[in-house]
Amino acid sequence: MPASTTTIQQDLKQSKPFRSRGQEAYVALLRTADDSKRFLSRLLDADDVTLQQYNVLRILRGAGDEGLPTLSVAERMVERTPGVTRLIDRMEKKGWVTRERGSKDRRRVWCMITSDGLSLLDRLDAPIDTVNDLMSAALNDEELRTLTAYLDRIRARLGALDQV
Repeated sequence: MPASTTTIQQDLKQSKPFRSRGQEAYVALLRTADDSKRFLSRLLDADDVTLQQYNVLRILRGAGDEGLPTLSVAERMVERTPGVTRLIDRMEKKGWVTRERGSKDRRRVWCMITSDGLSLLDRLDAPIDTVNDLMSAALNDEELRTLTAYLDRIRARLGALDQV
C-alpha cells in the first residue's frame, strides 16, 4: 500500500505559499534528498559505515582490481568532499581499502578495495536495494526516466553556473 502523499508545503507545515514553482520544486528536491540520505544512513549505521565511505567502496568495487587514483575517486563521488584523503585514511584503518604509490608517477596514490571491503559491500547490497525498490514503488519506469532526465538538466544548469 503506498504511503500517504503530502505536498512539500504540508510536510514543512508552511502556511504561506512558496514564492515560485521553482522555489517549491527546489525545496522539495532538498527535502527529498535529505530524507533519502537519512534513510540510507540508518541502513549503513548498523555496519558503522558512513554514506561517503559507502560511496568510496562502491566506486572502488566498480574500478576492479587495478583500483583508482585518489583524485579519480574524489571526482566520482556522489557527494563531493574536500577531505577524501582523510576519508580514505579512516577506511584503510578499518581494513576496507589499501593504497600504494604509482610506479610511473610516484605522486599518484592508487586506492584499491580489499576483500573485507568487498565482503562489507556484499552484506550491504540487499539493504541498499530496498532504497532502489522504494523508487520503483513510487514511480513507474517512464516516470523514473523522466525524473532522471529532469535532474540531469538541473545539474547541467548548476554546472554551467559553477563555471561562471
